[in-house]
Amino acid sequence: MSRWAKQFREAEATFGCGYVGLLPRTASRGNRQPKAPTDASKLLDQFITEHFETPRQAPAASVYRAYTRACCAANISPLSQRTFYTRPKKRPIHEQTLKRQGAKAAYATEPIVLELAKTTPRHGDRPFAICHLDHTQLDIELRSQVTGRNLGRPWLTLLIDAYSRRILVVYLTFDPPSYRSCMMALRLCVQRFGRFPQSVVVDGGREFHSVYFDTLLARYHCIKKTRPGGKPRFGSVVERLFGTTNTEFIFNLLGNTQASKQPRQLTKVVNPKQLAVWTLADLYTYLNEWAYTIYDTSVHDTLGETPLQVYTDAIVATGEREHRRIAYNEDFLMATRPSTPKGNAKVQPGQGIKVNYLYYWNDAFRNPVVEKTKVSVRYDPFDMGIAYAYLEGRWVKCISQYYSTFAGRTEKEVLLAAQEIRQQDKRNAVSTNISAKRLADFIAAVQEHETLLMQRLRDLEAVGVLENVTPNTEGVPQFPRVSTLEPEMEAHSQDDEQLPALQNNIEASAPLSLNTERSRGVELLDLTQLPILGEYR
Repeated sequence: MSRWAKQFREAEATFGCGYVGLLPRTASRGNRQPKAPTDASKLLDQFITEHFETPRQAPAASVYRAYTRACCAANISPLSQRTFYTRPKKRPIHEQTLKRQGAKAAYATEPIVLELAKTTPRHGDRPFAICHLDHTQLDIELRSQVTGRNLGRPWLTLLIDAYSRRILVVYLTFDPPSYRSCMMALRLCVQRFGRFPQSVVVDGGREFHSVYFDTLLARYHCIKKTRPGGKPRFGSVVERLFGTTNTEFIFNLLGNTQASKQPRQLTKVVNPKQLAVWTLADLYTYLNEWAYTIYDTSVHDTLGETPLQVYTDAIVATGEREHRRIAYNEDFLMATRPSTPKGNAKVQPGQGIKVNYLYYWNDAFRNPVVEKTKVSVRYDPFDMGIAYAYLEGRWVKCISQYYSTFAGRTEKEVLLAAQEIRQQDKRNAVSTNISAKRLADFIAAVQEHETLLMQRLRDLEAVGVLENVTPNTEGVPQFPRVSTLEPEMEAHSQDDEQLPALQNNIEASAPLSLNTERSRGVELLDLTQLPILGEYR
């Protein structure tokens, strides 16, 4: 019996198919045992573990040279360089990256978990159920509308509804992320929708883990969920939108910083700092228009519908939940204002309460019953000339010392001045005793100081943003819109017969564009306030 017939019968008895026995087993041919010496192979694995897969991130060539020296010392024939470079590639890539570059670098090779459990809803099951709050620095250079000086890149704060992918809030500032940005984002959410998020997803930033932020969320029954640090997939909803904001809007403006990503190719002609023309207030106006109108009514690739349509349909299906409505009034604004670390201050006779190095006074402090008692205090981080004290069941407004100096000054500016005074005292080896007079004198004489000057210019730019988010006198929320006043004024400037129509257009568009025009230095004329004179005879 031939060898092939024997293999055919054996395969037919074993597998039920004799044809399997006729297949050539090419992969089993030859010597399949490792040719490398066992000692050299074990030593190679040891060097990969102890010298290559370490946070030092030693180059493979250096590790191989150390390996060959160890082999020569042990009188072992070393493996070839090609074998050495092949061996690390066969080891688990995630564990190897984790050991060499850390958890953040290894996160890209980590298995993706798309669903935690069958009962876990993906990004919530209705609007406001899960919202994402985060900050990013926009890729655009801005200028001061007062001096024309370059003020750098602004910070963008977004509040996103995870269910509908709708942009609920847009806030822009020059200050790095802080509790002030969080406060303004939540204020705007209540102003625009009369609602507070049921749960908000944040990262590990310090501004999200302060007593102020936790207290504000607890007051309005909002659950804070912290996503793991260095794992952006958990915040992909808002992280992806940051990129969309840049690609669809920011990168189409002068002064965007795409050219800065390749500094060796950067020239004066394409330098974003030279091309910057936008101011903070103007950028905020058009950014609101893009977020609240263009993006809101564009079809979302993931949803297959516009975010506005998804939001509207979900509200109809799940209900408006009127019991969760929050009025945007003075009580809400007071609840969002921060307090001191102690939360209270002692009423000093003749001086008042002390908040952030400054004394504040109200005539109600003259009451002997109130003197030398501790009262709850609040302050406005955007106007350090005013503070609030809780007396006899109500909040009273208090005026600071040197009000003319501190009125309109932000908390950030005052803290920078206090820090500068401490540094001066430290250099002069004197005791640090910061008082309101020292702060006022320092701020008044610091016009040429770089740090405070830049902060003051940035705060002046933020005035236009704050005016855009302030409600009008009737208490109706006022949202920034693109100004259409200037073209109308130019069209009617040479036609006196159409003056009544121009007046109607001004009155109709003033609530939407007054703040923008004032930020540009244009004062609008109220024609209704002009005196009516008799006919000349």
